[in-house]
Amino acid sequence: MKEFLKRKNIVISADRYGIGALGAMAQGLFCSLLIGTILNTLGAQFHIGFLTAQIVKINDVGYTIGGLASFMSGSAMAVAIGYALQAPPMVLFSLVTVGYACNALGGAGGPLAVLFVAIVAAEFGKAVSKETKVDILVTPIVTILVGIGTAWAIAPSIGKAADTFGQLIMHTTELQPFWMGILVSVLVGVALTLPISSAAICSVLGLTGLAGGAAVAGCCAQMVGFACMSFRENRWGGLVSQGIGTSMLQMPNIVKNPRIWIPPTLASAVTGPIATCLFRLEMNGAPINSGMGTCGLCGQLGVWTGWLAPAEKALANGAAAIVPGAMDWTGLILISFILPAVLSVLFCELLRKIGWIREGDLALPQ
Repeated sequence: MKEFLKRKNIVISADRYGIGALGAMAQGLFCSLLIGTILNTLGAQFHIGFLTAQIVKINDVGYTIGGLASFMSGSAMAVAIGYALQAPPMVLFSLVTVGYACNALGGAGGPLAVLFVAIVAAEFGKAVSKETKVDILVTPIVTILVGIGTAWAIAPSIGKAADTFGQLIMHTTELQPFWMGILVSVLVGVALTLPISSAAICSVLGLTGLAGGAAVAGCCAQMVGFACMSFRENRWGGLVSQGIGTSMLQMPNIVKNPRIWIPPTLASAVTGPIATCLFRLEMNGAPINSGMGTCGLCGQLGVWTGWLAPAEKALANGAAAIVPGAMDWTGLILISFILPAVLSVLFCELLRKIGWIREGDLALPQ
């Protein structure tokens, strides 16, 4: 069996499933649901005709370009997961159907269901791939039947469980904005820097509203924090790569000296409750934005789109479109950029003075 799994490149591990597949799922969701939301918002707010026009009808429902991109999010996630698992072409193409069906069956918690089901379908497809002389029939049939069968059996339950847990987090944040502001901000921020996908986690849980705002605060604290506190070592290249790219670049340095993680994490513990209690910052765009931070400014775009045209998930949770005022914009700018930079640099300098952080500890590999 071990030889067979090795020959088929089936590696059952937390790294491949919990990091590789989960991260790829977030990219698939980004390229479908998130991009679709952004295109729809741009079209509506700037009156761009070709972005607001319904270009096709499916079951009497009209779809714009952005609407079609969002419509295919299940397929995009499944294909991305299959790609991360190094599935052969016939398996990869078959996952389009599996992902669409699973996302539909999973309901509000569809992304988590897609993660589980796409992994199962891809691995079974890989197991039978090129094992028969009629591979062109066997591989897609097995992949699709296993995938849709598994989705029918478990997707509704997984989706409901994920949605219920996400609702619990959001409801608790409304009741206890200070403590939950700290907890959500710190945990999602830490997840962003770890080699897992905070964006996928937020999407799976459907985090919007105040909880989504706290998640945005935590992610920004990590990205902007590391970018600014390491400026003396990494200069402008490091500022951009970490501040708009990812704070995950610091993971090798964190392994060497975990204390460098203290400043941005403390910053997130401060900005989280400020976001929830003082500014009442809500992230009502697509839930994936809650875990993006300043990566491509997607967190900020999510807040903006949520103000103007809340996502379907946010609307289901009671969100409504607003006209942002000076307080809203001030909160977004302070929470996203200014406070993370100032607090992280301040905490870092204190740790440098006591010798916990030394010169070169934050230098990115060249």
